[in-house]
Amino acid sequence: MRGSQKNKNYKIRWSSKFVYAVGLLTTDGNLSNDGRHINFTSKDIQLARTFKKCVDLIDVKIGMKTSGFSKKKYTSIQFSNVKLYNHLLKIGLTPNKSKTLGEVKIPDKYFFDFTRGHFDGDGSCYSYWDKRWPNSFMFYTYFISSSIAHINWLRSKIQEFTGIKGSIDVSRNAWQLQYAKRESIILWEKMYYKKNLPCLLRKYDKIKEILKVQARVAQLVRRT
Repeated sequence: MRGSQKNKNYKIRWSSKFVYAVGLLTTDGNLSNDGRHINFTSKDIQLARTFKKCVDLIDVKIGMKTSGFSKKKYTSIQFSNVKLYNHLLKIGLTPNKSKTLGEVKIPDKYFFDFTRGHFDGDGSCYSYWDKRWPNSFMFYTYFISSSIAHINWLRSKIQEFTGIKGSIDVSRNAWQLQYAKRESIILWEKMYYKKNLPCLLRKYDKIKEILKVQARVAQLVRRT
């Protein structure tokens, strides 16, 4: 749904919430070619509401739109804000960014807020029991992008701040940055560094459940 934001009174301040929203826009957002409209689309109404709060969109309503391919309905926020649009251009976002995205220029202190937003937008995690070994519980974290330049930048920044390397693969015409068990734990500790951070709750709850299972498995291994 289209909305307008009072550009004159709108203030852009670097903060954990704002940079989290930048992470969401990097994955599930779009800058229109008209130089003023910004769109955020998600299948999660909770994430749309969180995005709206993080960017202070007081007068903008959340609408619905249907995907032309799958016919599924998604929440949509579309609004006009030239000041924010130009700021997003300066830090690396562009119209039709899917395959051209590279570095996103954000302050280092907020990098893992950006990473959490990126993960909530297009990332995923999954777990399974490896039948080859008893008590072997495996899990992985993925970040996805159509741009190899962006995935390479994201990987290098995560390695700079954590020392973990991950690996890159391609699937369904998209690049995947993958972290396995030990590295996922290190990454999650950075992404969810304190309570009540803005996040997609269903993904956070999934991570907490994975960590609970891992703790039980580690306890069993110590007893044997």
